[in-house]
Amino acid sequence: MQQRNLWTVLSLLVLATSVACGGGETGGDAPAAAPAAPAFDPSTAGNVSGMVMFDGELPAGVELMMNSDPVCAMTATNKTSSTFVGSDGHLGNVFVYVKSGLEGRTFPASSGSIELNQLGCEYVPHVMGIRVGQTLNITNSDPTLHNIHASPATNEEFNMGQPIQGMQFERTFTTPEVMVPFKCDVHGWMNAYIGVVDHPYFAVTGLDGAFSLDSLPPGDYVIEAWHEALGTQTQNVTVATGQTAEVSFTFAQ
Repeated sequence: MQQRNLWTVLSLLVLATSVACGGGETGGDAPAAAPAAPAFDPSTAGNVSGMVMFDGELPAGVELMMNSDPVCAMTATNKTSSTFVGSDGHLGNVFVYVKSGLEGRTFPASSGSIELNQLGCEYVPHVMGIRVGQTLNITNSDPTLHNIHASPATNEEFNMGQPIQGMQFERTFTTPEVMVPFKCDVHGWMNAYIGVVDHPYFAVTGLDGAFSLDSLPPGDYVIEAWHEALGTQTQNVTVATGQTAEVSFTFAQ
C-alpha cells in the first residue's frame, strides 16, 4: 500500500511539472505580442504632395434629368454629373489616402464633424473622406423629400428619410472602408462616395487635381488614388523627416 501511494504522489508531481512547463498536447508558450509602433514625434514628420492627371480629354458630364420632382426641376440649369470634373488635364473628385504603412499606429480622434448636404437635389460634396468614429452630419437643405441610403460592404447599412427642409441626423462608421456609396432612392441621379479611414492622412482632389498629405511619420508608404469610374492606382513613396515626397497619378479611359 505504501508503495502504491508513493507512485501516486510521484505521478502527480510529474503531471504538475509538465503543466507548469507548458507540456502536453494543448500546452505551449503563448505567442509573443507584436511590438508597439514607436511614438510619433511630430518634429520628425514629412509630407506627401502630388497631382492627379487625366490622359486625354475629359468625358463630358451626363446631363441630370430632374423633371421628376418640380422642386429639383427649378434648380436644374444645365446641371451635369460630377463623375468627371477637372481642368487643363487635371482630375478632380479623386480620393487619395495612405493605404498601408501606418499599421500599429494610433492617432487622436477627430474632434470635428463632417457634413454631407443635400443641396439643389445633389449631394454636396460628391466625394469626401471621414475618420472611423468621426461624426457624419447629414442635412437636407432642399424643400423636398430626400432619403439617404448608404450601402457599405463592411460598415452598417442605413437608409433614412428627410422629408422636411433643414432636417439633420448623424451617423458614424466603425471600420475603414474605401469607398462607401450613397444614393437617394427618391432621386435616382443623386449619388456620393465617402472614404472611411482610421488615420488623418487623406485628401480629395479639386479641379486642379492637387492633393497633399501632411505631417506623416517618416517611413515607407503605399498611397492609393480612387476614382469612381476609373478605378484605383497605387504608388510607393518614402517619407523623410522635413522633406516633401512628390507623387503623381495619371488616369485614362
